[in-house]
Amino acid sequence: MPEICLLGTGGMLPLKNRFLTSLFVEYNGKAVLIDCGEGTQVAFAQHERKLSRIAMILITHGHADHVTGLPGLLLSLGNCSRTEPLEIYYPVGWERVIKNLLSVCDCLPFPVILHSLEAMPVSWTAAQIDPMLEISALPVDHKVPCMGYSLTLRKKPVFQPEQAKSLEIPVKFWKLLHQGETVTLPDGRIIQPEQVTGEGRKPVKITYVTDTRPIPDIIDFARDSDLFICEGMYGDTDKKESMNQKGHMLMQDACRLASQAEAKALWLTHYSPAEMNPESWLEELQKIFPSVKISQDGENINL
Repeated sequence: MPEICLLGTGGMLPLKNRFLTSLFVEYNGKAVLIDCGEGTQVAFAQHERKLSRIAMILITHGHADHVTGLPGLLLSLGNCSRTEPLEIYYPVGWERVIKNLLSVCDCLPFPVILHSLEAMPVSWTAAQIDPMLEISALPVDHKVPCMGYSLTLRKKPVFQPEQAKSLEIPVKFWKLLHQGETVTLPDGRIIQPEQVTGEGRKPVKITYVTDTRPIPDIIDFARDSDLFICEGMYGDTDKKESMNQKGHMLMQDACRLASQAEAKALWLTHYSPAEMNPESWLEELQKIFPSVKISQDGENINL
């Protein structure tokens, strides 16, 4: 099962009890990190997560509160004796910023592979984590190029060993069939995976969107998410116009998006440093989307 930990929930400036927004998603001992603001490696230690498990970093955009933790984190990874490559994805237009941050990380013992994502929806298979994991990126509506990310972990259908035995399929072929491969048996018979598996199982979907106006595209992007993590800078609706002008959204906006996307649960994040008590808005927000959580640093769940 994927394990999700929201390492930090702050926007703009870190507070003594609130690190900058960063998300850690671990599956089978390997992890995706989304965003890496100042202090992210400290948040790793505080919430007892292992840096060494990071296989991929996804950056929403290049503003300081989302990327300035990269040098320290990469250097710490180097001190963990890492040698395997690390891939970093980010929206088009931020390559200079990412490379400048990397320039202070001399002599890393592992290669860093950079991927610039064009300003269009894109999806790819994260095979280095799991061949069943698909990552999608959606351009959102901030003041600068910015991406939302969705992680969909597809599940293998249930293997039916009794059916395999009845077809006299040697055990050495079972794994291949469960992985979805067609096999040819020694007697010449061709066996399709569907002959020994049950119906497909519903995938697990996690969607992460921050630093954007509440655009309609997000609804389909987050559709049926088991967990939707979305920015909520403020709960004060008087700040609506100001937030939209700055390319952000309110907690109420996030709740409406979650409701329209039919997400199962919503975690709010990226609170303004001036929003000292986001919990005070919970009752109002639950009227829009009952399964909303005013998340705190270290919020975690197994899906």
